[in-house]
Amino acid sequence: MSQPTLELADVLRRFTEMCELDALSLTSLQRRALHDILNCRTAALGGHLEQCNQCGHQQIAYNSCRNRHCPKCQAAARAAWLDEQAANLLPVEYFHVVFTLPEPLAALALQNKRVIYGLLFQAAAETLLEIAADPRHLGAQIGFLAVLHTWGQTLQHHPHLHCVVPGGGLAPQQAKWVACRSGFFLPVKVLSRLFRRKFLEALRPLLIEGKLVCAGQFRSLAQRTQTEIWLRALGRQEWVVYAKPPFGGPEQVLKYLARYTHRVAISNQRLLKLTDEEVTFRYKDYAADNQTKTMTLTVAEFTRRFLQHVLPRGFVRIRHYGFLANRCRRERLALCRRFLAVANDNNINDDSKTSLHSDLAATDATSVSAQPFFRCPVCQRGLMVRLESLPLAAPNQAVALVFQADSS
Repeated sequence: MSQPTLELADVLRRFTEMCELDALSLTSLQRRALHDILNCRTAALGGHLEQCNQCGHQQIAYNSCRNRHCPKCQAAARAAWLDEQAANLLPVEYFHVVFTLPEPLAALALQNKRVIYGLLFQAAAETLLEIAADPRHLGAQIGFLAVLHTWGQTLQHHPHLHCVVPGGGLAPQQAKWVACRSGFFLPVKVLSRLFRRKFLEALRPLLIEGKLVCAGQFRSLAQRTQTEIWLRALGRQEWVVYAKPPFGGPEQVLKYLARYTHRVAISNQRLLKLTDEEVTFRYKDYAADNQTKTMTLTVAEFTRRFLQHVLPRGFVRIRHYGFLANRCRRERLALCRRFLAVANDNNINDDSKTSLHSDLAATDATSVSAQPFFRCPVCQRGLMVRLESLPLAAPNQAVALVFQADSS
């Protein structure tokens, strides 16, 4: 696949050239994301000179920014993470459950990202664990992985949690493996109502005690009466929790994780056209039977939408729960495999992983780091060997202003 001719960095660079950055109310983390994405794999971050050990071809390779919001840098992080996850998969059917915050809470989350996103993880995890442990449903301790996405296809703020769950769990006292019914995990209506209750119960004291930022449309929540009215209205809404069709076995799960866990709000492949003032990109319209459509936004509006998905510093957007929690994963997985009568080694064979990494490299041509090795692009036989390091160069003026305005 050829490298995309248009990249996110091109759009953001146009934004920095046309805007008075020091007049914008960008957070330090948004400025950092801008700065890093604009400088990624440019001379501003330094690099090295490398040469083919067969034909002698030389080329310069610039360093990556490693910012988790940069589409160029996520493939390398994803490849390493996937190798670890392959060892955690079990030979059972897997399910995909999605928890979505209603629109009023999504708007409040923009002012309180760390708290609201944290409550989303907490309420969803407690809901899955509690309903699965209920003898009326599965009656077992499950394990699952949860991934936060904060965007919709058109870059609007749409916080939701993707949970990938093995179809079963450990019985009480860890006596056996309890499998769920084929094609059915847990009732989504029961999940939805418990999720709503748990989230609102955790949110209510934070609002009443004034521990959340409530500006603009939420200014009235400073009054206790208005807070109660607002919470009651949320409690009467139906919250969206849905279960997608089952994945199938572990190899299908790994392919899903490969494409969704290390996503950013928009990939370079979706960008179609950039003019002086507008950018056009491709998106899927889920309300219209997943039709592929195009949308054109001003560069300023596109950048505003993209930057609202910058996460708080240190916020963990991929988390494990139940028997997959970090503190007990190794022992509980060994027990699950014993009950399932499989070996303790990796469930995904090396051929499958090699094929998967090749597919990922083909779909993410902008990321050299996604390749299994650095083969010479000219002779295709030799390997590129590093000759010398290159010093950092000064960024262009527009990029430099991104940080100057922040540090002043």
